[in-house]
Amino acid sequence: MLRRISTVLYLALATSVFSFAQSSTPAGSTLQPAPAHPAFKVAVYIPVSVVEQMKDPAYLENAWNAIDSQVRVDKVYIESYRSGVLADGALLETVKAFFKAHGVETAGGIAFAAGGDFAGTEAAAGQFVSFTYTDPEQRAYVKHVSEETARHFDQIMLDDFFFVNTKRDSDIAAKGSQTWTAFRLKLMDEAARDLVYGAARGVNPKVKIIIKFPNWYEHFQADGYDLAQEPKIFDGIYTGTETRDGEITDQHLQPYESYEIERYFDNVAPGRNGGGWVDTYDVRYIDRYAEQLWDTMLAKAPQIMLFEWSGMLRPAPLGTRPWSSLDTTFTAAGLEKWHTDSGSTQPVTWGTTAGYALDEVNQVAGKLGKPIGIASYKPYQSTGEDFLHNYLGMIGIPIDLEPSFPTTAKTVLLTESAKYDPAIVAKIKAHLQQGGNVVITSGLLAALQGHGIEQIAEIKATGNVLNVDRYWGAFGAGAGANLGTTQAIEFPEIGFMTNDAWPVVRGTANGRGAPLVLMDHYSKGTFYVLTIPENFNDLYQLPQGVLAQIRRYVMGDFPVSIDAPGKVSLFAYDNNTFVVESYRDEPVKVTVNAVGTFGHIRDLASGTMVDGTPAATHRGQPSAPRTEFQIEVPPHSFVAFGEER
Repeated sequence: MLRRISTVLYLALATSVFSFAQSSTPAGSTLQPAPAHPAFKVAVYIPVSVVEQMKDPAYLENAWNAIDSQVRVDKVYIESYRSGVLADGALLETVKAFFKAHGVETAGGIAFAAGGDFAGTEAAAGQFVSFTYTDPEQRAYVKHVSEETARHFDQIMLDDFFFVNTKRDSDIAAKGSQTWTAFRLKLMDEAARDLVYGAARGVNPKVKIIIKFPNWYEHFQADGYDLAQEPKIFDGIYTGTETRDGEITDQHLQPYESYEIERYFDNVAPGRNGGGWVDTYDVRYIDRYAEQLWDTMLAKAPQIMLFEWSGMLRPAPLGTRPWSSLDTTFTAAGLEKWHTDSGSTQPVTWGTTAGYALDEVNQVAGKLGKPIGIASYKPYQSTGEDFLHNYLGMIGIPIDLEPSFPTTAKTVLLTESAKYDPAIVAKIKAHLQQGGNVVITSGLLAALQGHGIEQIAEIKATGNVLNVDRYWGAFGAGAGANLGTTQAIEFPEIGFMTNDAWPVVRGTANGRGAPLVLMDHYSKGTFYVLTIPENFNDLYQLPQGVLAQIRRYVMGDFPVSIDAPGKVSLFAYDNNTFVVESYRDEPVKVTVNAVGTFGHIRDLASGTMVDGTPAATHRGQPSAPRTEFQIEVPPHSFVAFGEER
């Protein structure tokens, strides 16, 4: 039998905020509720260990007043189970009634993390541990949790523990000769249908179940997450947009992923991606938390989930911020004003931070249209050049990642993961024959050698690595334009046939040429090979002139582009609006290049106008008239503009 014990983490968090919540509202005072967000809804997730704390009416009332004064909450997700703790049904109903009385929508939550008697040695070592879905007793308990939760809620969110990572004897026996990936995908599809969805619907035919997919989408299939089937099994999906700190965390996720993964899942389940999910963990400076919230909402997520309740009550340190004296999007003075205006006398919390950050993006989110980007294809259950799309987003190439080959796009960008489509070479040929452009990375080129890519162009990865430190732009015969220098960066060497393919952007390694962008023509289309550094982070070290040339060829006639150094991103929309965001520690000057003859662009937050000038044309590039605008972006800030004639 499972023991009713909470995880150390959540018990500690809940206990640490208990005394604060008890005293957060001084006697005789009333905190002012935070303003609502017309462009999106805000939800807070309440783990079961915190639900247990809500047995105390004073804690519940005072904690709610403290959170509600800092960030306007539209909905809460009340967790019934996590890590061996199953909440009492009467308590769930009491907590539901409290929020209903305060005008807040409620739903249930489940985190299928094993605990109690089902936790193994992995948990003792501090690892996440799933249920063993080949164990009859554990399967029965998963079904029981699903049924009990459905008795109390008509909507249930599965926190991102609905995966399998056990290799117990029962798993090994059931797997047989299958790969772990193939076995786990089948196992979890069956568990989703029978132990969760079917079980819940059996006791509550009205219940809707949403699966929250985590941020590590490149590796889902290895742990049984099935992006191809589970969005069809469940009523909706939700997106883990928490990227945290890209250096100190073991995943090394790039900030751009908070935007890109939301867009990807929108394409996986159109109209059924409920929103993004951000937590307060593993950030060295407070702006990093705000950036995750902003980028989720810039992807036009309909709802943001704040994880989690007790975290919203904890003090939020500013961290080390060399840019603190500058007028950034997120300032200490602005945060303090937000906090003071609420009437709270307690320290600034993560709830305060969320409220202030969401208010900043709320000023522009509703004015942005549908996000657009360079179409990129990632087949289901694929890996290769993992998370590279996010690095490209960090050098100013807006990405629209799709699970199907985007046949209607003018330009298609393909990374190594596209090799999982056995028909990928035929699809590349067909797109070129229809007059489209195809950009493939050096990783995909290497993967497709010997599989038909030679029929398009005799370009190959030699297997050598070159230490490139000088860069050149060229088109056709003649000397190349000097694009700058760096410390040595390792690039794979790409071989080509002179006058068949042209290196339109190249580097040199001790004088030896290294093509960085190769161009070839096939039928009615143009074929490019983009060489990626051995260390993806070295993309950010490339000279600004090199990045400008890469964008020019990859983006082609995209409606808007930027000329900026690395770690500056562009978000574009279909209503002639765009956002430029800098993740750099210093101010950056950016040239915005827009198709058309726009007289000026207008700042969507302040109304300030920036006048434009006609842009120069470039040999070999689309000749449609373009207009340039000069802007400056503060560190760790975003600016949003609309184009006006």
